[in-house]
Amino acid sequence: MRLLVIEDDARMAAYIVKALTEAGHVADHANNGQDGLLLAAHENYDALIVDRLLPKLDGLSVIGQLRAQGRQTPVLILSALSAVDERVHGLRAGGDDYLVKPFAVQELLARLDVIVRRTAPGAHTASMLLKVADLEMDLAGWLVRRAGAAIELKPQEFRLLEFLMRNLGRVVTRTMILESVWDYNFDPQTNVVDVLVSRLRAKIDREPAQALIHTIRGAGYCLRAPG
Repeated sequence: MRLLVIEDDARMAAYIVKALTEAGHVADHANNGQDGLLLAAHENYDALIVDRLLPKLDGLSVIGQLRAQGRQTPVLILSALSAVDERVHGLRAGGDDYLVKPFAVQELLARLDVIVRRTAPGAHTASMLLKVADLEMDLAGWLVRRAGAAIELKPQEFRLLEFLMRNLGRVVTRTMILESVWDYNFDPQTNVVDVLVSRLRAKIDREPAQALIHTIRGAGYCLRAPG
């Protein structure tokens, strides 16, 4: 992907650009909102990584002006401001996701992949059917089957499974799951994620040898096909 990083902290920007480059992406950098807006408005990027607080033009103003111009490039907002109101404000200003500093590179890459896939042309229609090994998920019909057998899931279990399947092969943190399933409303230190994952496992991983959901110690969870 071709990405634009708009970040005024030189060390943070270098860290992000290096991580993106090592992951196989092409990354440009602007160190203030004005230059970032100019690049984003005249170049074609797959996604933007925009710091919330920038010199010359703040991050939300950059996003607002791009949206006013009709630019729908996916935007991941970075910020040290972690309050729920700040996150909501950022998303309502036109951001597609919000990541609080400090963050793990793995989480940054996963979130970028998700917002780019979600906003790609035809993505909505194509993503209504998800399949991993013998596990199938029909989002439109709210149906889940494994090896042809129907599995009844509660709403939170269903949302969790969708999130894991959309991040196939990637480690997702507990914070990422909280934000996806509970929409920022819970304390990341709570054990509701572990409880929910345990409930979901009991329903879809009845054969240990064919388990799909794996715990990654000290990191989170990963859904991957057996073998």
